[in-house]
This record gives sequence, structure tokens and C-alpha cells, in this order.
Amino acid sequence: MVKSDDRPTTKSNGSMMAQLKTLKQEDETLYNILAVDVWALAKTMDEFQPGFWTEFMKNREKAMKRFIAEVIKNKPAAENNKRPPFLR
Repeated sequence: MVKSDDRPTTKSNGSMMAQLKTLKQEDETLYNILAVDVWALAKTMDEFQPGFWTEFMKNREKAMKRFIAEVIKNKPAAENNKRPPFLR
């Protein structure tokens, strides 16, 4: 059966879009707050222990390389993987 009036659908779509916009703004705000928190922590730690941030970033780089190597090592063979390349 075809609806003759699309107004309820338009209202619900508008409401959904408004909610999505609000969620995106809240997500961006949270991201910015977290960025400021990390910056404040790094600055404070650098004041108490000079070179802290440099050492932290070096350790993070080592950990990331180790993680990537582990993921690549444990990745299933291409012939066994039926997923498209962009989902692997």
C-alpha cells in the first residue's frame, strides 16, 4: 500500500538527522577535550621529568611496530580469505 502523505516520514527523517548532527558535535567536543587532557598530562610530566614525552613516543612507536608485525604474522593466508581486500 502506498502512503499518500509523506509528512510523518519527513518529520522522522528530520529528527533523525538532527540527532545525528548532535551526536557528531558531541563526539567532536569529546575528542577535543581528550586532546587537551593528553596535552596537559604530557606537559605536566615533561615539567617533572624532562624528556618524558620523547621517551613515551619512542616506546609508542616500538609498540606499534610490534603490534603491526604481530597482526601481519597472524593474518590468514590470502587464498583462505574470502573477504574483499578492503575488509581484510
